[in-house]
Amino acid sequence: MSSTASRKRVIFCDFDGTITVNDNIIAIIKHFNPPGWEAIVEDILAQRISIRQGVGDLFRLLPTSRKDEVIQYGISNVRIREGFAELLAKCAELDIEFYVTSGGIDFFVYPVLEQFGIPRDHIYCNGSSFEGEQIEITWPNPCDSHCTNDCGMCKTTIMRRFPADRYERILIGDSVTDFEGAKQADLVFSRSQLTVKCNELGLPHIEFESFLPIVDYLSDERMAAR
Repeated sequence: MSSTASRKRVIFCDFDGTITVNDNIIAIIKHFNPPGWEAIVEDILAQRISIRQGVGDLFRLLPTSRKDEVIQYGISNVRIREGFAELLAKCAELDIEFYVTSGGIDFFVYPVLEQFGIPRDHIYCNGSSFEGEQIEITWPNPCDSHCTNDCGMCKTTIMRRFPADRYERILIGDSVTDFEGAKQADLVFSRSQLTVKCNELGLPHIEFESFLPIVDYLSDERMAAR
């Protein structure tokens, strides 16, 4: 691996529970409270079922007759974590490529991020279909041949498009969807379950609650000299 000084920095940032204060998928399901959702969430978090299967099963509990309610709640429920706009401004200033790699769903991810001017081709998330009787999640970013975790939105597949010999890969995340990506990253900013997993695996990481310390870290001369 070449020195970080000769590589371009790129950030892969999770959405639910990272850019947002809350986990929007869980919030939507909890709000509409269809029977059986708790057991599915427990299976996802315990990694007894894949993320793709679990998220698909959760939204299949919701009828498409409630489409407008689900979309409106998904958008209005979002609370953006402190310092996100400042992080984007710092990335632009330092010429750091910024990608949103989200296990979230297009009907709330795109509208929420639109206000921040992030190009759609820098946002990776899952899709949705309201054509049948139940809401179906679609998976435009599946695992490549190097991943067998059935991620749904495979973050490591996206990261592999940025080879480690040319990019210093920085991951910002919080949960089970970020575990595999953290193993590939040069640097991890973590919170919640991701911090626990980084400690278990001995992965170098820096904990955060607000984005503002991350902005400071990226500005630091020691970071610039990495």
